[in-house]
Amino acid sequence: MLSVVSSSLPTVPATYNMAQDVLAAGAACPDKIALQVLRASGAERWSFARLTEAVRGTATGLQAHGLKPGDRVLLRLGNSVDFPIAFLGAIAAGLVPVPTSAQLTGPEITAMARALDPALVVAGDGVALPDHPAPVLPLTDLRAMRQQPPAAWHMGPPDRPGYMVFTSGSSGVPQAVVHAHRALRARRMMWDGWYGLRPDDRLLHAGAFNWTYTMGTGLMDPWAIGATALIPEPGAPLALLLRRFDATLFAAAPGVYRQMLKGTDRLDLPRLRHGLSAGEKLPPAMAEAWQRATGTPIFEALGMSECSTYVSGSPARPAPDGAIGYAQPGRTIAVLDDRGQPTPRGTPGTLAVHRSDPGLMLGYWHAPQATAARFTGDWFTTGDTVSMAADGAITYLGRADDMLNAGGYRVSPLEIEAALDAHPAIHDSAAVELEVKPGTTVIAAFYTADTPIPEPTLQAHASTRLARYKQPRMYIHRASLPRGANNKLLRRVLRQDWERAHDPA
Repeated sequence: MLSVVSSSLPTVPATYNMAQDVLAAGAACPDKIALQVLRASGAERWSFARLTEAVRGTATGLQAHGLKPGDRVLLRLGNSVDFPIAFLGAIAAGLVPVPTSAQLTGPEITAMARALDPALVVAGDGVALPDHPAPVLPLTDLRAMRQQPPAAWHMGPPDRPGYMVFTSGSSGVPQAVVHAHRALRARRMMWDGWYGLRPDDRLLHAGAFNWTYTMGTGLMDPWAIGATALIPEPGAPLALLLRRFDATLFAAAPGVYRQMLKGTDRLDLPRLRHGLSAGEKLPPAMAEAWQRATGTPIFEALGMSECSTYVSGSPARPAPDGAIGYAQPGRTIAVLDDRGQPTPRGTPGTLAVHRSDPGLMLGYWHAPQATAARFTGDWFTTGDTVSMAADGAITYLGRADDMLNAGGYRVSPLEIEAALDAHPAIHDSAAVELEVKPGTTVIAAFYTADTPIPEPTLQAHASTRLARYKQPRMYIHRASLPRGANNKLLRRVLRQDWERAHDPA
């Protein structure tokens, strides 16, 4: 039997607006709480009626700025409700919002803006802005738009561009991934295939508003089914908030679960049904510790910016031991060999998603060659090495390239190395992900220089060129870095040598 799973696709209306679909279920329960922003002292509440009014008013305000359908709107906003309102407001108006991390530095966001050429930059307080001629809309003006009369939903073909997200490609240059409006309908495959999501759920997501994992799993999916989203302020006591606000589902990256379990073997969460994990590999020992501490399982998902998640465990079909899960209902996936052909089941290969998937990106912005390079025939290749069992269960074996994982963000080592190589004393550098203890990895920078450079100096240098999550946590001086016959940097050799030298066994 070959490593292929085929399913029927979800339907998408012929004329469609993603923002309207996100908020449609809330129209039947306008007074129900759609969002609570949680603080130790209380909560800020948004009903579905208030949220929809703010989104449609924002759409009116953006249209009044002379923006036309298809224009890009670069979102430079902090961790607040302004982010999803601006995101959905732009989509409601037929614009194409581009969410970005508030941690990005001026040089990073300037490079992105040059590639994107936005028609407008929406700016939060204290967030680095690009050196670009696009007009800047301050936060006070954005918030004032909520009082505008509601805009009509901009309707059109479901496969027209709806939004973009940036991802670090293997080239080291962040690429803008263009998603269609239809991508929201593809997310419905996660409702049963991962979440076990219900309209009466209260889903608490531990991430910031402007993280795509939060935007999808924490906000749009609960709203699209009529459930309540709970978003805590940074640094809030998560276990306390989960209990106090009756959370039934909890979504986070593995690092958050690790922090919550530190120093305790019992968490009292009486309303919680289960947790959700994505962004990086969940260590089995951590899932077991969570089960013991809370009495609830964690269901893991595998995905990427180009297609969100597509493989997961779920309450209806938990993943077998050692596996991540199964293809979500509606997904068509395969495990391919080096010739682009499906492998026999049980044989490792590259995980691929069929190009017909409505959640698959339209392509990389103005990069047809980079887009074409990700396809093998009708298959989009993810770069993840996996194997498929006889029953279709997927076991994750690692990345087929040197991409790094920084708290759920995929980061190219080339981007980090380019920033480090700009230091006048550094001759050569290599960014590598190291496992510093079981289940815990960090980004480390190996470098060559005439003499070791003080770590605070390197940290200060990196902070001016890289967002915090991209900055190395370790700096290791070497006399030379290993390279192959074609002068290719051998990052895996560095990782293996370091981990062998630091193996406690």
